[in-house]
Amino acid sequence: MRVNDRNATGAPAPQTGRTQETQKPDRGGTNTSAVSGDSGGDRVELSSTLGRLSQAISSFSAQRASRVQALTADYQTGRFQADSRATSRGVVSEALAAERG
Repeated sequence: MRVNDRNATGAPAPQTGRTQETQKPDRGGTNTSAVSGDSGGDRVELSSTLGRLSQAISSFSAQRASRVQALTADYQTGRFQADSRATSRGVVSEALAAERG
């Protein structure tokens, strides 16, 4: 991935020639600094937490798709019974939350 930093006029940001300092987590969970002298490009290192987050999102998406498919089948066969009380509570709760935030 390449990112071009542009200021308000659309011109590229000036290069300072300094080496970039990155933060690397060590095995103890604290951050350590590493200086990269490679001027060929930027380097980004992401922790394993991002991988776990990605897996959780994928799992949630698959579960949600499965639930929507089951609800669709229930609706099409006439077995779906909407809970109007739960629906109204959800609508009101979301409206109040949007008003606050």
